[in-house]
Formats: sequence, structure tokens, C-alpha cells
Amino acid sequence: MDKAQELLEEYGLRKTGCRLEVLQRFLEQDFALSHADLERLMGESYDRVTIYRTLYSFEEKGLIHSINDVSGAIKFALCKPDTCSLQKHQDNHIHFNCTSCGQTYCLNEVHIPSMALPQGYTADRLHFSAEGTCKGCND
Repeated sequence: MDKAQELLEEYGLRKTGCRLEVLQRFLEQDFALSHADLERLMGESYDRVTIYRTLYSFEEKGLIHSINDVSGAIKFALCKPDTCSLQKHQDNHIHFNCTSCGQTYCLNEVHIPSMALPQGYTADRLHFSAEGTCKGCND
């Protein structure tokens, strides 16, 4: 069984052609993908609604998380193993937006520091991002 099939099984998702192909695209990249990126990569294999539903089901199960990049586009990236679930995403890391190539990367090794919010406030999710030039563009 390949990695995409294993992940779908692990997260309790049915193995459909679209889910397998979308997940395979995420496994092939080291940066976040938008819906438009997936449409471009997959050609006309699946309609846009099917791709949206696939992304939604992946995010709902804790397999991927969404990122709002600096352009306003929503991108998605695989969650780290054993950190996210149906109940809550635990993506406590910085997202890096490259101003040269336009890609968005999860910097899992750079953790978001804890914050003390005022009484009565509860944060469900924190969004931290950095902009600059990625490792690939700096080489």
C-alpha cells in the first residue's frame, strides 16, 4: 500500500480517486498548495467542487491545515503526524511566504511562542507568518 492510501486509512477517509490524487500532490511538494494549484496539477481529472470537498474533508479530519498567505489566497499543507485531529489542529509553527517564488512553507521547527491573552479571551488558532526569500531561491 502506498503512503497516500495508508494516510487515508489512518484518518478514516474513504479511498476515492480524487482523494488519492490530491493527497499524492501534497506528498510530492514541500510547500503549501492552493485549490488553483491542485486544479493546475491535476488537469481536468476532477471538477473544482470535488476538489473543494476533498480539501474540506482532509482539513476536517486533521490531515491538512489551511494557511492564509500574503496575497489573500488560502493554501493548504499536510499536518505533522500525530499533531492534528478531528477535534483540533495543533499547527504551532510559522508559515513562510517567499516573495521570490510565491510559495508558502511550513516551518515546523520554528514554534509559535505561547501567549498570555487577557482574561475572557480564548485562542483556538494562532497565525504567524514571515516573508522573505526561501532557501531554494537563496541558493
